[in-house]
Amino acid sequence: MFFTDIIISFNLPIVNKFTSLGLSPDLIKAVEFLGFETPTPIQEEAIPLLVDGEKDFIGLAQTGTGKTAAFGLPLLDIVDVNQRDIQGLILAPTRELGKQIAQQLEIFAKFIQGLRVQVVYGGSSIYNQIQALKNTPQILIATPGRLIDLIDRKKIYLDQVKVVVLDEADEMLSMGFKDELNNILSHTPDHKHTWLFSATMAREIRNIVKNYMTDPVEVKVNTKNQVNIDIEHQYVLIRNKDKMETIKRILDVNPQMRGIIFCRTRRDTQAVAETLMAAGYKADALHGDLSQAQRDRVMGRFKSHALQVLVGTDVAARGIDVDNLTHVIHHSLPDELAYYTHRSGRTGRAGNKGISIAFLPPSGMRKIKQLERSLKIHFSKLHIPSNKEVMVFRLHNWAEAVINTETTETISPEVLQNVLAVFEDFSKEDLIERLLIHELKNLGLSSKGKDLNLEEARDSYDRDRKRSRNRRDRDRGRSRDRRDRARDNRQDFKDRKRRKKTERLEEKKPTRFSERRSSNPGAKRFFINMGKMDQLNPAKLVSFISDHAKIDKSAISNITLREKHAYFDVNSDESKRIAHAFKNMEVKGRAIRVNRDN
Repeated sequence: MFFTDIIISFNLPIVNKFTSLGLSPDLIKAVEFLGFETPTPIQEEAIPLLVDGEKDFIGLAQTGTGKTAAFGLPLLDIVDVNQRDIQGLILAPTRELGKQIAQQLEIFAKFIQGLRVQVVYGGSSIYNQIQALKNTPQILIATPGRLIDLIDRKKIYLDQVKVVVLDEADEMLSMGFKDELNNILSHTPDHKHTWLFSATMAREIRNIVKNYMTDPVEVKVNTKNQVNIDIEHQYVLIRNKDKMETIKRILDVNPQMRGIIFCRTRRDTQAVAETLMAAGYKADALHGDLSQAQRDRVMGRFKSHALQVLVGTDVAARGIDVDNLTHVIHHSLPDELAYYTHRSGRTGRAGNKGISIAFLPPSGMRKIKQLERSLKIHFSKLHIPSNKEVMVFRLHNWAEAVINTETTETISPEVLQNVLAVFEDFSKEDLIERLLIHELKNLGLSSKGKDLNLEEARDSYDRDRKRSRNRRDRDRGRSRDRRDRARDNRQDFKDRKRRKKTERLEEKKPTRFSERRSSNPGAKRFFINMGKMDQLNPAKLVSFISDHAKIDKSAISNITLREKHAYFDVNSDESKRIAHAFKNMEVKGRAIRVNRDN
């Protein structure tokens, strides 16, 4: 059995057992209790080198190769449970990964009496974390930003640290934590040892090695971005404006689908999620603007299958550990090959099959060819279902559901005869036709709709052409792409300018309601993720807030209503009720978020 923190995709022969790696009896007992027998390659290479705690170490391995156990098990052996100081410091790029590491270390330490592990991260109450730190842990897991804050407040001292672990070091640097890492390492003693784990060896990581490590031992395992063979890779050529319709059709013909849609930006993430939710799909967003409580609620709904798809950025989805995902959709392909491997690796786990779907513009085949060459994988073109195909599929499923309905409840003869009397003038065909039309309206489907499937843009991909013609066609394609991008940018600028002008006019234009309710002195400003798309006007919004928060309408003022969200003021005396009133509230399957607008 493989011992991993996320996934394993190795085919290398492994002969060593955990008992031969030099771990203490308590850790061997914990490993055997968990039922794990065979280490992964990074564990087999790293643990014997790290268990004595006398070396600097560089481990190059992809996400999902068992790195947490590779550094966690030897670190647990090094710390002294009788010493009330932070002896092991683990830095992680995201709170999700930090929490995951803490959970696994606590499991490994099941038979170690007196060992304390603490995790600190942003997005949660710093005062609660300070309180917990009073019982000083021997091992601290932290995100860089929160750790700097605690150091500045003099709530954490790192002068007794023996080992610093930099987990996902490349990810921390790509997120802009270079200065924070230098700051944190400057607070640790010179005689400590540094263990660095990363998927790549970027130039910035080499600088850390040069400045903070001494003669490190380097181990490389699976650094070639190998992709799980259980994943089927597909692509679609699609215009940007048709991406949402394509996602909807994919969801329509895959009712059992559970997956993640990856977007480049927080704005795209929120827009995709809100559009899907408004259309009745079970979706939600995961990005850096959410509080920790909101993130936990979204992840809880996703893990409990209350959500079909999660829409997130690469950074926000870091550290998510969810099994049995069937699909990964790349709303936009990442620039780095490693990110494609990380994304697609969310599916196809534990022997299950998975599908990774990449969205590309008509001229985007070059990117697919690059991925195929570099990752040694094959992409097949996905057929986007037409509206008619979606309609046939959904109606067929509906008809089967009707047939399979259990008739456990008996309908009284009077009710049955009354309904049959209504239908008696219709033939079976007429009645079924009307039922289908009625169901189509409920589903919001129509057989009308354009074909979204596009052919590859004509450029230099025919390998049999002469090199000179290839170069000429490629240059023409680049010029065309530049013209298209320039035209799109000009149109986007005009659209943004028009929208801003409309919003300014709407803000200046008073409604009868807002004229009656000017803002009160000392009022608190709030945000709510409901707006005009929810058929709200200022009066309805005030009634909605008043009813659910149990406050008088006169306490609410200064309404600003947008398409997808709104702002409002609440008297200072009543404002404390607002945040609690909408906690865990949902409207039509969408989580309602109300928070202070700072």
